[in-house]
Formats: sequence, structure tokens, C-alpha cells
Amino acid sequence: MDATGSSAQETARRSPAWHLAAGLVRPGMNALMGKEWHGLENIPSDGCIVVANHVSLIDPLAVLHAVYRSGTTPHIMAKDSLFRVPVLGTLMSELQLIPVTRNARDRSRESLDIAHGIIQEGGAVVIYPEGTLTTDPDQWPMRMKTGAARLALTTGAPIVPLTHWGTHRFLPFGAKAPRILPRRSYTLRADEPLDMSDLRSRPLSRTVLAQATQRIEQALTEGVSRLRGEPAPELIWDRNISQRVPRDQLRARAEQQDRHADRTGEGSDE
Repeated sequence: MDATGSSAQETARRSPAWHLAAGLVRPGMNALMGKEWHGLENIPSDGCIVVANHVSLIDPLAVLHAVYRSGTTPHIMAKDSLFRVPVLGTLMSELQLIPVTRNARDRSRESLDIAHGIIQEGGAVVIYPEGTLTTDPDQWPMRMKTGAARLALTTGAPIVPLTHWGTHRFLPFGAKAPRILPRRSYTLRADEPLDMSDLRSRPLSRTVLAQATQRIEQALTEGVSRLRGEPAPELIWDRNISQRVPRDQLRARAEQQDRHADRTGEGSDE
């Protein structure tokens, strides 16, 4: 499908709730923060996955704003508890946001099935692969979960790394209120989809998931590095142990687990 046709389809399938939300959020975001966007043409208009770094609670609005402006309807993954909040839950359902239940494998698979359907319909599934706000002391992207990689490998959908820097100055981590004055600005960039073709041809194993996840980590880290204009740390922050670890540790651990599974006949963690 050509971009024009797909974009027209996306615009047509946006619900009244989407038009209402966009009408409220876009003017507010434009008034509160300056922005500099690059590479929105790299976001496919016929279904994709967008992965982004996470430094501020305002990030989802900035990312959804940019993806929406690209002509593709964004659908972000959100904690399922939010869907039970009166009014908010109804709005989130109308916007076709995707409920995620942590530490519940069956419900997690259900979320991936919903995301797969959205991609097939031409939407963009927005994922924060870190799973939460970065806890890296210098706000670099930290160790990521494998969900985005799994979705990309099982659906074949293109995965677009989107990085931004500056939203944390408007709403810093732990702040009770935004810093409206002086007016802050942020920079956002969408890069070309990651090449996962070699991994898609292989059986889905812990090692393959780890390799795909490390490619996402590398792309987001390099993107943030360019926006910040400084080199990233050699190591990556692991919030489970609150320290930086070797970047290749995830793959090495997965290879060890796969070797153990092969010996014991346990199979891969799919």
C-alpha cells in the first residue's frame, strides 16, 4: 500500500475519541514546549513498532504527538490498572491503547496479540522497552526488556527507534509539577527501521531475543547520544542491581540459558 493511501486509511479509522484527544493535547503541547522534530518520514504508514527512550512522565504525550503528526495512528502500551480508573479507562479504551499486565505471562501474550492486530490494521504500536522511566544516574537508556523484540520478530513489522531529549527539563523525574517558565523545548528524531532480517530467519530463542533487544538498546542509546552531543557510557545501567553492566551481558546470559535448555530438554522461553 502506498503511503498516501495508507495515511488516508489511518486518518479515516481514527475514532472520535482520537480527534477529541488530539484537539486538546496538540495545542497544549505546542503552547507549553518548543519542539524540533526530525525523521518523521521514517515512520511507516502501513503498520510498525515504535520504540522510544523514557526520561520523563511527559514523554508519552511528546511521542504520541509526533507519531500522530506523521500520519500514523499511535497506540501505546499502558498498565492495565489505568483502564479501571473511571473516565480515564473509558478514554484509553476508545483510543485503543493496549493494556499490559506485568508478571502475568498469559495476559502479556494477550497484549501482544492486540498489538499484532493493530499493526495489521496499519497502526503504530509505541513501546518503551525499558519498561519504566530510566533510573540511570545520567538518564541514559538502561537495560531493556525483550517484549518489543519479540513483537517485531513474530509479526515481521518494522521497528523504528525514536529518541528525544529535553522533556525532562519540563517535567523532571520526581517533580510534583512541571516547570513551565522559562519555556522549555525538546528535540525528537525518528531513525530508519532496524534491520532484523537475519534474526527473523532463525528460530525464536532466548539468544535471538537478546540479540534483537541489544540492537534496540544500541539504536536508542546512539540516538540519545547524538541528541545530547556526547558519547554514551561504555556500560549500560541495570536497574535490577542499580549499577552499570557490560552491554553484551544480556546476549551472553541468554546463550548460557539456551545451552542449558538444550542439555535438559526444557526448550526456549517463548
